[in-house]
Amino acid sequence: MSAIKSTQSSNLFTVGLVSAWYSSNIGVLLLNKYLLSNHGFKYPIFLTMCHMSSCALLSYIAIAWMKIVPLQTIRSRAQFVKISALSLIFCASVVSGNISLRYLPVSFNQAVGATTPFFTAVFAYLMTLKREAWLTYITLIPVVTGVVIASGGEPSFNLFGFIMCVGATAARALKTVVQGILLSSEGEKLNSMNLLLYMAPIAVILLLPATMFMEENVVGITIALTRQDFGIVWLLIFNSSLAYFVNLTNFLVTKHTSALTLQVLGNAKGAVAVVVSILIFRNPVSVTGMAGYTLTVLGVILYGEVKKCSSK
Repeated sequence: MSAIKSTQSSNLFTVGLVSAWYSSNIGVLLLNKYLLSNHGFKYPIFLTMCHMSSCALLSYIAIAWMKIVPLQTIRSRAQFVKISALSLIFCASVVSGNISLRYLPVSFNQAVGATTPFFTAVFAYLMTLKREAWLTYITLIPVVTGVVIASGGEPSFNLFGFIMCVGATAARALKTVVQGILLSSEGEKLNSMNLLLYMAPIAVILLLPATMFMEENVVGITIALTRQDFGIVWLLIFNSSLAYFVNLTNFLVTKHTSALTLQVLGNAKGAVAVVVSILIFRNPVSVTGMAGYTLTVLGVILYGEVKKCSSK
């Protein structure tokens, strides 16, 4: 009887984790879109800096005070330089993604983002000469074809937003490959929470001059907006906190579920985000666009299955 209760408690905990993961991921995406596009807060670099500041503060609290995971220290200057390089790529990915949300609907943004496996395979080959099985590359054809079809059928297509979204997706894939290369030795490996603890403050330092140079007087404008509507402060705080919880829940879900479960949940998450965003923002969609996105998701699922079989 106690074993059954323990299993039920474990299942409830996992369901709660997955729900929190979905809510934080989709929530931060929709809030970013609302702030940058619907609310008129047109400062994606500053918004990203708020996210990184929150990640730095909350990571420190979670690791140093709450002991969610053991603290891993940076052991050498070389390791610090590698983490700084990753942070730069991470910044480029997040900023580009946030910029794209100013110009593209969330549904199309997610369709382009689903092509991450394609860019990962390309960068892995270019940087490590690692070749996948030929069947793996074949599964990437529908991934890319789907986005091409979705682009042609997207009523709200914007070329600049599309370029930013592709750049964000490519940078996200590049970070994964570079992380595998730079932090490959046992002495330099960091779990995702400790890596975020070190990357986030570096990201803030990198983003601060970019914000001041490219988004002139953003602080003054934000203060003026606050005087008009103090609610924007709570939106920024909540949005920035969610950005940290995306990373925290992703770490916990990875820890408490299998790789296969995580893969299935990840594919479903994108589809859920698309449906929710269309319901909230009422952006027009076409049959062609949705067919393209469906093809991309099917390609990603096939890619995952082939990768899983080839690794056995």
